[in-house]
Amino acid sequence: MANRAAKFSRERDFRAKGNGLMAVLPVQPTPFFANKNQAFWRLQLAGWGGVLALRIMSALANDQPWSFFLVLLVFTVTGFSISLILSVVYRQLITRPPLVTWGVSLIVLLFAVGIHAIIDTWIVGLYRPDTESGFVQRLVGVYGYDLVLLGAWSALYYAINFFLQVEEQQDRLLALEGQATSAQLAMLRYQLNPHFLFNTLNSISTLVLLKQTTQANAMLSRLSSFLRYTLIHEPGGRVTVEQEIDTLKLYLDIERMRFEDRLRTSFMIDDEACDALMPSLLLQPLVENSIKYAVSPQESGAEIRVDVRLIGPTLRIMVSDTGPGLKDSATDKRMSGKTFDGGEAVSTGVGLDNIRNRLAQAYEGEHRFEIREPAEGGFGVIIEIPAEFATETTAQPRVATEKQGSPEGTELVPPRFAQGSSQST
Repeated sequence: MANRAAKFSRERDFRAKGNGLMAVLPVQPTPFFANKNQAFWRLQLAGWGGVLALRIMSALANDQPWSFFLVLLVFTVTGFSISLILSVVYRQLITRPPLVTWGVSLIVLLFAVGIHAIIDTWIVGLYRPDTESGFVQRLVGVYGYDLVLLGAWSALYYAINFFLQVEEQQDRLLALEGQATSAQLAMLRYQLNPHFLFNTLNSISTLVLLKQTTQANAMLSRLSSFLRYTLIHEPGGRVTVEQEIDTLKLYLDIERMRFEDRLRTSFMIDDEACDALMPSLLLQPLVENSIKYAVSPQESGAEIRVDVRLIGPTLRIMVSDTGPGLKDSATDKRMSGKTFDGGEAVSTGVGLDNIRNRLAQAYEGEHRFEIREPAEGGFGVIIEIPAEFATETTAQPRVATEKQGSPEGTELVPPRFAQGSSQST
């Protein structure tokens, strides 16, 4: 289900990118069955027009007089009119149980063919009153021909309508799958760690009590900008790398007011990667994970490195820290994002499993998620996704933030990963 919904999401983005090209076309192409009533009349006129053309060609091949063409026209108009009545009846029967639909349809068809054959036989009798064959004999011959004609029309009517019903069911199913996927993405993305919000508000309260209003106001402003960012973007939406990094720095500035010099960061962002698209709020849970398990437990803190670069058609994202790494006893908790105090859960952080699930929802198998331990120790995560770039139709609105320079102590040093324990999707 997720695979089809994800394909649907990417096809929607592709169509959005093509809107600019389609706008220059003089005529917008529309599906043939977009208007069912119009499509029915088109097929009806084309079908019976073809029948009339075949009858005329057969009459010409048999050297029939031109007056006979009027008889053929009456035959065709009769069949056209009877088929309109059949369409009204079939429209009522098509939603019934199969036994009722096919049984009643057969009875109605045989009756309609009988009416058609009687009219055709009567018209032939008027046109050729001196014919030697009797009415019943002519009726039997005409009945077989009309049965084939109206039977084929009925089969085609039901085939087209059943096809349209299947298409509508598939469209509804696809829409429901898209809604379910969006809801799942929303659930995964909106699992903000309540401890982060609690600690931030507690820090603001402490600053206010200490009458450090300038710092409290700055922290509150950054928290407001960060929360606004989480609300204005769609759950399954994507933003540029530049927007994601700006928001991540807002989050880091908030946490830096708590951890001060213990929290050190470095960024290495390729200029070419700044306009690439990625799921919104993908980096924040990774950095939050590093703060919780690398910075917080160590008196000296830790350094968190973020490296984003383009490698051919792939966008590679690497987040690492200089914490205890995979050998720490809290590794299992780090994977799940849950910590406990006295047997009760005290954190509902998104964890790394959440990131893995979000990537699986958004990119199916076209992504890479690995956990590695750098050679110098610590913990690292590598994410690779297809490189897609922002356009006017896909770019998300930016959140107005105050201008801030690079965090103090930040150096542009790319992380260095060595082979180690890994997990991949």
